[in-house]
Amino acid sequence: MIQKIIPNLWFNGNASEAVDFYITAFPDSKITGRSFYPPNPAEGLADFQLELAGKVLTVEFELGQQPFVAINAGPEFSFNPSISFMVNFDPSRDEKAAARLEELWQKLSADGDVLMPLDSYPFSPRYGWVQDRYGLTWQLILTDPSGEPRPFIIPSLLFGGDKVNRAEEAIHFYVSVFEHAKAGLLARYDEPTGPAKSGSLMFGEFMLAGQWFTAMDSGVEQDFTFNEAVSFQVNCQDQDEIDYFWEKLAHDPIFNQCGWCKDSFGLSWQIVPTNMAELMEKPGAFSKLMEMKKIVIADF
Repeated sequence: MIQKIIPNLWFNGNASEAVDFYITAFPDSKITGRSFYPPNPAEGLADFQLELAGKVLTVEFELGQQPFVAINAGPEFSFNPSISFMVNFDPSRDEKAAARLEELWQKLSADGDVLMPLDSYPFSPRYGWVQDRYGLTWQLILTDPSGEPRPFIIPSLLFGGDKVNRAEEAIHFYVSVFEHAKAGLLARYDEPTGPAKSGSLMFGEFMLAGQWFTAMDSGVEQDFTFNEAVSFQVNCQDQDEIDYFWEKLAHDPIFNQCGWCKDSFGLSWQIVPTNMAELMEKPGAFSKLMEMKKIVIADF
């Protein structure tokens, strides 16, 4: 079964190297597929893609059974902490959870930057936030074993800059767009905290298409927000479903390209058919894709 929403990660020419690192760092992980740029630049490569002709385009992989796609591209976009991935270590499911958390922390923090030190906090006896050597950020947490189980890895959205105080609005919007969706725990700031207003979200969780996400409003000033370095691929069964999600999520026409779009919160989505790999094998497919905004299956 194809997961409905898959995080895509944009790397500056080193996607394969990064994936190899993550595969060795995380348990129960593997590479599941690769695609390549056309070997001939005349097959539709943009100017910024010319030096990538014939090289790896994407690497599909799983970390702890969570699917990801690594995009091998250029320096156009860089990771920042507005989107991170929460890694849950649950003592009720793994008696070695604490030790495994420590082990992963050591691997991810090597040659990286610690954003919040691995320590005890009011919400967890062991938690840390780290930006790894490739710039991607991770939140490692020893979860409360008495709470409702959550997946091993959960995408986490930090609303800051000009998006602060919009986390709850975003949650309700996304829940209205996707099926099998609901809001979960919503914990609020009791008083103004930095740019976060009283009553805005200190932490929130929500489910889309059966997958959990978290969101929060930043309690400190920050000069970054969402960009294309992390996007969310939505796998669609047919053109009607592509049309539906494009209508709901494509807010800024400047950023519409090759099935990519940005919503009103600045989050990037890729609205694609489930048989995209099959379509890309057709003659001239790459050139046709590069000319599209919304993907039109019949045009392949």
